[in-house]
Amino acid sequence: MSAGSLFDAPLSVVNVGLDRFLAPIRAHGADAVGVRWRPPERVPLPVSERRRLEALTDVPNRRALDRLLTSRPFLVDVRPAREVIPELADGLILHAGPPLDWEEMIGPMRGAVIGALQFEGLARDAQTAEALAGSGRIRFAPNHHHAAVGPMAGITSASMPLWVVENRTFGNRACANLNEGLGKVLRYGAFAAPVIERLRWTADVLAPSLAAALERHGPLDLTALAAEALSMGDELHNRNRAATSLFTRRIAPSLAATTPHSQTLREVFAFLDGNDHFYLNVSMAAAKATADAARGIDDSSLVVCMSRNGKEFGIQVAGRSDRWFTGPAQMVDGLYLPGFGPGDAAPDMGDSVITETVGLGGFAMAAAPAIVRFVGGSARQATDTTTAMYDITAGEHEVLRVPGMDFRGVPVGIDVVRVVDSGILPVINTGIAHREAGVGMIGAGLVAPPADCFADALASFRRQPSSDILDRMIE
Repeated sequence: MSAGSLFDAPLSVVNVGLDRFLAPIRAHGADAVGVRWRPPERVPLPVSERRRLEALTDVPNRRALDRLLTSRPFLVDVRPAREVIPELADGLILHAGPPLDWEEMIGPMRGAVIGALQFEGLARDAQTAEALAGSGRIRFAPNHHHAAVGPMAGITSASMPLWVVENRTFGNRACANLNEGLGKVLRYGAFAAPVIERLRWTADVLAPSLAAALERHGPLDLTALAAEALSMGDELHNRNRAATSLFTRRIAPSLAATTPHSQTLREVFAFLDGNDHFYLNVSMAAAKATADAARGIDDSSLVVCMSRNGKEFGIQVAGRSDRWFTGPAQMVDGLYLPGFGPGDAAPDMGDSVITETVGLGGFAMAAAPAIVRFVGGSARQATDTTTAMYDITAGEHEVLRVPGMDFRGVPVGIDVVRVVDSGILPVINTGIAHREAGVGMIGAGLVAPPADCFADALASFRRQPSSDILDRMIE
């Protein structure tokens, strides 16, 4: 048949895959048959290769897991960031995720930098701040490079107050900034005058009040608080209502005793009462202090860091903890506030996935069925998600337990070998920022890391190109 006669003849079309292509074909008068198809199931590692990797990583992984399970983070202080991280006083600003420069930052992260420079008094307005940020006089680095974490944009500057958490088992410390509440806030890229005013109130009023109260109270056992919050319906990433309430109850007597002015006390309690996510940043600092204790264990394939910056999603592994393994930041599948949709969303960002790294957040969704009303899905999906995470982790926590699963410990110790072999990726629940600076939060949902991160990490153990591993993982 010639080419001319082919196009003159009636067409009979077989459409493989998406049904949405059938309608326009039929609308033009052609016969069309749809064939349902999906990519083949992920192929596991060869048995011999898995056994070799398991033999290589078995003892190191047991050491790393023991550190994750026996860490006991305590909240010990609230201090200005420059006192905790002295480098911040020299023109350094920290951000969420793997390293990137100003030119690479997405809209909401740029917005958060603009707000931070105004808060620090280094710029009089947004235009001046933007010019300064791109001038080369401001340096940028990941929070994780300074034992710190921050949600969403994660911007940390010198004058911001930080929670200080100490891992009493191993002696390391971690820190996180204080939660601003919901709505138009810096971590989602908003930088209008009310955002800066709230940051100043946090630094000038809230932080000193909390520091004085914590000094009177003494170190706060965060493992015990997290265990109780899990039993009350939190998962300690996107649902922190119980943990915030428990924290407030514990600190309230000391706050009342150390706050000299009744108006200040009313403001502090009103803020705590109106911010169900207040405990999130404490949870993140506790998770960071826990995960960092497992760093530097040669040949361990357990993940000690997951984070994203809107451009890349990165992980670090205990046995390769000086390296980032990255892939493209993903779009969050979730629920949106009225007036917003997927086209408005920024790619995934934030250090808050450190909670999933230690078995909380998406890994503990079965403990928080109410979370599905915030991120989408069903109560059954929450249980199924936690169940699936046991397949890619090395153990279960002995203190942090899920009541709805007969008090089974949360899954802990993400193993890159198990992730690649099973094809199961970690599940993360998270907020969604608007893609443009200055707008703020527009929704929340679920997201998974790109498979590239885990394939590349495993390749560092296998001594073969990561593309060979990715061939086995259909994204």
